[in-house]
Amino acid sequence: MPKPESFAIDKIYVPVKRKKALKPELVREIAESILEIGQQAPILVRPDEGRFVLVEGLHRFEACKALGEKTVIGILVSAEIVHQKTLLSDSAEAEAERDKMARLKKLRLEKEAAERSAAASEVVMETQSAVLLRKSSEKEIRSNPKASRSQANRGTSGSTPRTLSEWITQQKRDGGRY
Repeated sequence: MPKPESFAIDKIYVPVKRKKALKPELVREIAESILEIGQQAPILVRPDEGRFVLVEGLHRFEACKALGEKTVIGILVSAEIVHQKTLLSDSAEAEAERDKMARLKKLRLEKEAAERSAAASEVVMETQSAVLLRKSSEKEIRSNPKASRSQANRGTSGSTPRTLSEWITQQKRDGGRY
């Protein structure tokens, strides 16, 4: 394991992609901690044509810079180690993305199932309401002394005509006019 050493802050290049991840509130917290107890964790840098490139420790680096430090404690790592680390993080990121997509798919399927269940439940409720309404109206007709004989018979006949010919037959049987 390489030993920590001191690197000149002005010799360290921070890639633009890394700078985009900078969180000023975190830099402030780390700077306060460095003032109290000093820099505890070294940053990681790699050599690159007369300068160093920041590999890890953006917020620690920026905190030291904000405090006016001229140097920062770091560990020099090789480009090969950086490449291996990138591959590992890429595979971890890919795995995390696959997990996220699987969770989203599961949630979507659960939502669709719940919607289908709700729709089926609504159909059952509508059917039950229609049956209750029909039974209620049949009871009213039977208990109404002013209901015509055909209305009363229709309520007790047990079936509602489904076709025109059934209706005509029922009307003839009940003595009604058609």
